[in-house]
Amino acid sequence: MGFQTANAAFKKILGSDPRLEICLENYAYPFAHEAGVFIPETCEVFMTSNRIQGADGEQRVQISKFYVTDLDCTQEEINSEVLMANGGVKYKDGIIFCSQGTLTHPSKIVCMKYSPPFETATLVEGFGGRQFNSVNDVVIHCDGSIWFTDPSYGYEQGFRPPPQLPNQVYRFNPQTNSLRVMADGFGKPNGIAFSPDCRIVYITDTDSVRGDGTTDLFRPSTIYAFDVTLREGEPFLINRRVFSMADVGVPDGIKCDMDGNVYSGCGDGIHVWSGGGVLLGKILVPGGVSNFCFARPGEIIALNEHRVWRIALASSCRGSVLKL
Repeated sequence: MGFQTANAAFKKILGSDPRLEICLENYAYPFAHEAGVFIPETCEVFMTSNRIQGADGEQRVQISKFYVTDLDCTQEEINSEVLMANGGVKYKDGIIFCSQGTLTHPSKIVCMKYSPPFETATLVEGFGGRQFNSVNDVVIHCDGSIWFTDPSYGYEQGFRPPPQLPNQVYRFNPQTNSLRVMADGFGKPNGIAFSPDCRIVYITDTDSVRGDGTTDLFRPSTIYAFDVTLREGEPFLINRRVFSMADVGVPDGIKCDMDGNVYSGCGDGIHVWSGGGVLLGKILVPGGVSNFCFARPGEIIALNEHRVWRIALASSCRGSVLKL
């Protein structure tokens, strides 16, 4: 636990008094796995659990939240209609969640109000008459479009039927209801994030971790970068390139700060790279970090399965999703 500097530029991110502290623990089930969505209006963080196996053999995921301003943080479980929720992002007065679906219910992108009674609405469900595999993570582009990844983990983990589509990345335009495939050729596309100016998209490929939890080191544990360009007024991705490869575990959730640095949850914590792909340092968290979010200025909330960590950095360090 602590901070590991690989480049002098990391000191600007850390500030004069970097700290890590556990703010929530729950060893009954892995409650802190994905999403990590900060709501600035209420200072709440919403998160999704890892898969929970019920007595009947059915798998489910629990959404919960807590207030980051509380000295003694308390987990509050949310009763929601989102099935097998995974990644999420703030969207207007709600949260867009990746609903991975089940054996009998399709995978889809849904929006849940972040205030009770947490009403939900489906935004997009399937492509060309075929069901999504198990949508995983989602981000909003500067133009308001919704981009998301769709790996086939659900089938490998036994809660989705056989895939009907390749493992791809999609863009949904809510103004026109247009849905397009933006990128393919991944093993397991997972986390997705834009640079602050939305000219670069970063997509993680976590194919080295198989659906059954085993690891194949021959497969990717890699972050790819693409340039976003326009053709006849519509975005395309060009110049696919390796941005970096995680040296411990896989790069799961991914975010950028306002300076263009890239952060990703990996097997030993959060790795931080410059926009040029140079490893600046690591925020070491025992057991690794699956996902995380920037909260108040200089604050990261890291999800560590059975624990939530509060990370204090330089007050100038701000995430590019909410630009706070």
